[in-house]
Amino acid sequence: MAKHLYKKSTHPQIKGGEFYTVYFKDCILEGEIVDAIGLFKSENKDTFLKVSTLKNDFKIETVEGVNINKLDKGCLIFNKECESGYIVTIVDNTNKGIEAQYWLDDFLSIRQRNDEYHDTQNILSLCKNFIKKELPKHFEISKADQAELLNKSVSYFKNNENFNMKEFASEVICQPEIINTFNQYKSSFQEDYDIRIADNFTISESAVKKQVRSIKSVIKLDKNFDIYIHGNSELIEQGEDSKGKFYKMYYTEES
Repeated sequence: MAKHLYKKSTHPQIKGGEFYTVYFKDCILEGEIVDAIGLFKSENKDTFLKVSTLKNDFKIETVEGVNINKLDKGCLIFNKECESGYIVTIVDNTNKGIEAQYWLDDFLSIRQRNDEYHDTQNILSLCKNFIKKELPKHFEISKADQAELLNKSVSYFKNNENFNMKEFASEVICQPEIINTFNQYKSSFQEDYDIRIADNFTISESAVKKQVRSIKSVIKLDKNFDIYIHGNSELIEQGEDSKGKFYKMYYTEES
């Protein structure tokens, strides 16, 4: 495995390091006890203080080691579903560019698992990218309307047990021309990320909770103000006068 990893580490920005293999017994995965193989690569060393007692005194020295709280690269390969490909969990906290793909694609050769968790995760990522990046390319849409559309998307996943693509499009996106653009973007999104997004699946509550953390309906104004929008963009007006651009907000109660 070390030789295989070395052969796949050809990019000039890939760091050297130490490679560890570990065998774990009695791991609990989805309520089942299975064994697992751990593969870990350490690319960075931290400096630690080692304190020793010498009679009535202390000795302090520095040592270099691997910080177990900041794993660079690792994976656990569980002994389950071997017929269709083992279940793998991975982490990669370094090399976020193209060169990082060597750990996932070239060395491990893993693919995303097709289940309700990843279906939910993928469609939420699709919605976020479409609303924030793709939609403004084709239609005039304000930041407030973008925020409201994000909120409606999140609410759909929080309030429904099952996802249906046609139902989601009619309830959240609404406008036929935007729905067409959304469907076109869905096709290109699947090709770009080499994934398949199902039209119908059971919504994963844990995936929603994780993804919602990164979906923030916020308007950033220079470096002075942030406006967080939780609903009803009709209560926000945008304009411009002699002083510059402004937002006007209406409310009923102050808390």
